[in-house]
Amino acid sequence: MAQQSGGDKITRNIVIGMVVLVVAVGVAFSMLGNKSIGNAAIPSSVSKSDGYGIVFNGNLKNKPVVDLWEDFQCPICSRFETTNGAYMQTLIAEKRAKVVFHLLSFIGPESILAANAAACAADEGKFLQFHSYLYAHQSATENSGLWSNSGLLDAGAKVGLTSSAFKSCLNDAKYGDWVTNVSNDGTKKKVDSTPTVFVNGKALDRNTQYFDPLAFSAAVEGKK
Repeated sequence: MAQQSGGDKITRNIVIGMVVLVVAVGVAFSMLGNKSIGNAAIPSSVSKSDGYGIVFNGNLKNKPVVDLWEDFQCPICSRFETTNGAYMQTLIAEKRAKVVFHLLSFIGPESILAANAAACAADEGKFLQFHSYLYAHQSATENSGLWSNSGLLDAGAKVGLTSSAFKSCLNDAKYGDWVTNVSNDGTKKKVDSTPTVFVNGKALDRNTQYFDPLAFSAAVEGKK
């Protein structure tokens, strides 16, 4: 009986050790999976301190900070753009808020391609135009082939993006690692759906504030 008990104890310790090892390996892989790619090429308007987001009015002081997390294939994001896109552009143009766009890629490969293309557009000062165009012409079917590289080049041409630099940036997936960094930052911040909006670090209520223009502007600027 004593030998059996000792054997059980040894077996139990081995099992515990294996479980600890599996957990440790899992944690290590999780940490590596969420680690930013340090040498990633980033667009000129991107701020690492703002979660690798594309920033407008980054130098404003004492103004609201709006962080928008979105995916170009997300239909609810398209609805958000229809409802609030013009207002967001006014906030930017009139320097009434700092606005940070975080381009996620939850939905699939065309989300990744579109995010990279939007970063390329940002380099040429046409992010907002390209952003609006992609949502206005969003496919009813995800990963349908609409936002392939050729489709994105056509979309770019519609807003004046015809340079060889834009074409090379898009076709070479210049900002692919940057797209990964944005995704990893979203995971760290527990952003698990799109759109997600923060104002001054506080998450807005998607049920009451996202699709009511008055409620949204009140949340951003305190207006009624």
